[in-house]
Amino acid sequence: MSIETVKKQFADENLPLEVIEMDTSTATVELAAQALGVEPARIAKTMAIRLKEKDILLLAKGDVKLDNRKFKDTFKEKAKFIGLEEVEEATGHPVGGVCPFGLSKPLDIYLDESLKVFDHVFPAGGGGNTAVKIDVDYLAEVTKATWVDVCKG
Repeated sequence: MSIETVKKQFADENLPLEVIEMDTSTATVELAAQALGVEPARIAKTMAIRLKEKDILLLAKGDVKLDNRKFKDTFKEKAKFIGLEEVEEATGHPVGGVCPFGLSKPLDIYLDESLKVFDHVFPAGGGGNTAVKIDVDYLAEVTKATWVDVCKG
């Protein structure tokens, strides 16, 4: 169902984006990179994080890790990932398909500065075998994201 919500957002907002559906899993950075024939860094992994007051999505380059100190300095609290059993309820997407499009409810979206080294990246498209090719600046525009520096690597 969540692939459809992504496609619906693209159609409703007249966005020139397409959900790429593949025969193989794209549920991890490594699998997505292999399926798309790109370097793992170019996969825009989407992390679902629960803050005290709200849930957020943070997209970062596929080969970086969250820097706990930078995160706490930016958000004034520790990062707590949303539990696997709660991800779909929080985002409308299953684990492996979480993306900043077609969300079941509005979430604040943040893009890590690490993504800026690329012209385009591939976040998931709502399912465990999907991706969306998107220009990094357009990703920021479409998702109304805030740029942050909270990763290392």
